[in-house]
Amino acid sequence: MSFALYNTELNNLWLGRFDIFPDSLFFHGISTRHGGVSQGAYDSLNLGLHVEDEKDAVLENRRRFCRMVGAEPQRTATCQQVHGDRVVRITAKDAGAGFADYAGAIPDTDALITNEPGLPLMLFFADCTPILLADPVNKAVGLAHGGWKGTVKSIAAKTVAAMAKEFGSNPAHMLAAIGPSIGSCCYQVGEGVAHQFREAFPEFAAEILEARPNGGIYLDLQLCNTRQLENAGLKRENIANAHTCTACNSKQFFSYRADNGKTGRIAAIIGVK
Repeated sequence: MSFALYNTELNNLWLGRFDIFPDSLFFHGISTRHGGVSQGAYDSLNLGLHVEDEKDAVLENRRRFCRMVGAEPQRTATCQQVHGDRVVRITAKDAGAGFADYAGAIPDTDALITNEPGLPLMLFFADCTPILLADPVNKAVGLAHGGWKGTVKSIAAKTVAAMAKEFGSNPAHMLAAIGPSIGSCCYQVGEGVAHQFREAFPEFAAEILEARPNGGIYLDLQLCNTRQLENAGLKRENIANAHTCTACNSKQFFSYRADNGKTGRIAAIIGVK
């Protein structure tokens, strides 16, 4: 299981992909910050409409990215991410929600699931953890936004549970991928945040929190979401991890922390063929 970036040779647009998802059943992709038309701090493939970028530039960027993934832009559904734990099932009536207009996105939601063929799900990130899920038996997918607030509320596990409820997905048969996000190498947190993770995950808190000689506490969001998925019933061999820190690689990916808060957003997208 691996993650790799591929140069599509179109406008220097790079596409990140995991080999864990069968191409015959699903399409998916992770964007980088290259290959778009945005300027300045959002240079160049910013896919977030909720930052202070030009709307027309973002829409062109979204169209380019969707085409590279094999997704229909006009059917791609997004949500207004609020660092919560709400999971919403997307049906045919939601096709295109939020693609061209932030106000039209699914409100107050940080995870989407669907079993509708050809209905892409897309979320946005700049250090938070993309969590991609697929059920090859029932042909369903999920996509979650795992910032620290969503992660401490177990959004990864709740997305698995929602797929089990809505589609009959068996976690033992599900596939998952953890996309590029800020790594434990760079993610220093305060004692208040660390305390919440110790309370939420006492069984593996020692694995995801590290106190260093500089006095700082460092949090591993990627590992925390991986452990959540395992506890939810996914097999360890069915969980891929990009093992890529967006802050360390801020020339390739947008990073809220490395870019001092003014930056664009990469996207993760997944759908059923």
